[in-house]
Amino acid sequence: MKTLNILLNSMNDVRIFVNIVNKYEFDVDLTSGRYVVDAKSILGIYSLDLSKPIAVNIHADNADADKFVDEIKEFIQ
Repeated sequence: MKTLNILLNSMNDVRIFVNIVNKYEFDVDLTSGRYVVDAKSILGIYSLDLSKPIAVNIHADNADADKFVDEIKEFIQ
């Protein structure tokens, strides 16, 4: 598992991020405070406090996780 922080500043950022996550078969969770949501759920993401950085937990082997991280690098804090 790999963990990093992202910041989604707009509704468009959320849409782009969800589209990227949905291309992958492995699980990705977002954690904000005590809440954990599936990163493939746009409604779940909107339930989080998007004004603060969000922890991303990637449940994949290193090769797949690295490819995913490259795709979301614009959101990484």
